Amino acid sequence: MTDPIAEAVSMLKPSLSISKLVTGASRWLVERTELGSPFYCAIVEGRCLMTIAGREPMTLAAGDFVLVPKIFSFTMSSMEPPPRGALAQRLETSPGVFHLGEPEAPAEVKALVGHCTFGSDDKALLVSLLPEVVHVHGEERLLALVRMINEETRADRAAREIVLQRLLEVLLIDALRSAASAKAPPGLLRGMADPLLAPTLRRIHADPARSMTVETLARDAAMSRSTFFDRFRKEIGVAPMEYATAWRMSLAKEFLREGTPMADIAQRVGYGSTSAFSVAFHRHVGMPPGAYSRAITAA
Repeated sequence: MTDPIAEAVSMLKPSLSISKLVTGASRWLVERTELGSPFYCAIVEGRCLMTIAGREPMTLAAGDFVLVPKIFSFTMSSMEPPPRGALAQRLETSPGVFHLGEPEAPAEVKALVGHCTFGSDDKALLVSLLPEVVHVHGEERLLALVRMINEETRADRAAREIVLQRLLEVLLIDALRSAASAKAPPGLLRGMADPLLAPTLRRIHADPARSMTVETLARDAAMSRSTFFDRFRKEIGVAPMEYATAWRMSLAKEFLREGTPMADIAQRVGYGSTSAFSVAFHRHVGMPPGAYSRAITAA
C-alpha cells in the first residue's frame, strides 16, 4: 500500500544545493538570519549548540542528526559562544571543508552540513505536514547517508545528480520515520504513528479517486463520525476532507505538469466530471486548471 511519508517527500522534489564539512575550535558562532533553504546537520565529533528562532537552545553531540524542513533563522555555536555580534573566523581549508574559530586551534567539533531546495509548487502544503524540527540521536544510517551525500558532491561520477537526488530522498524519509511517534507535533508523522488513523491516511493516498466523505472515512476507521473527525483534526492538524482535497489537488498539479488530459485527471483524483474538477481546482488553487497548465508551461 502507498506510504504517505514517502509520497510527500517525493512530491517535494528535493535537490541538494550545498554540502560541506565544518569543523570548529575555540569560541565561534555562525548565524543565519536570511530566509534560506531547508537544512540538515550530522554531528560527527564533539558538541555544539544550535538555537532556532523561537526555540530553546539544543545541545548537539556526536551521533545527533537535525533536519529543519521549514525555513527559520538559527545560530550554531561552540558550547561557550563568543559575545553577541562577534563574527566567527571562517576559513575554507579545502573545497567544501570549512574551519570556524581559531585557525590554528585543533578541531573540537566536526559536522556534516547540507542545504537543499524543494522544487514542488505545493511545498508550503507538504512542509506544513512535517515537523518544524527533527532531532534524532544514534541513528547510524542517517550519518552514513549524510557521509555518502558529502562524498558524492565531491566526486565527478556519472549520473551524479540522479544519485544525489535519490540519496537526499532516502535521507529525508529515514529522518522522518526515525522521528515518527505520538510525541511528534500534529501532522503526517503523528498521524502515521496513530494505529487508527494510519490506515486512513494510506487509503487516501493509495486511492484518491474513491468517493470520500467524513462518514465513509470514519466507517472505514471503525469510529463514529464525531470521534473520527476530532481525532483526525487533533493528530493531523487539519480536518479529514481538507487533507483529502489538498492531497488530490497536489496530485492534480503533478498530472497537469505531465500533460495528462483533463478528463483523466478529474477521474484519477475523484471528480465525476471535468467541470466539477475545474471548479474544485479553481477554488483551491486560485486559478482554473487550464490557466495553471499554461503558467507552468510558460515558466
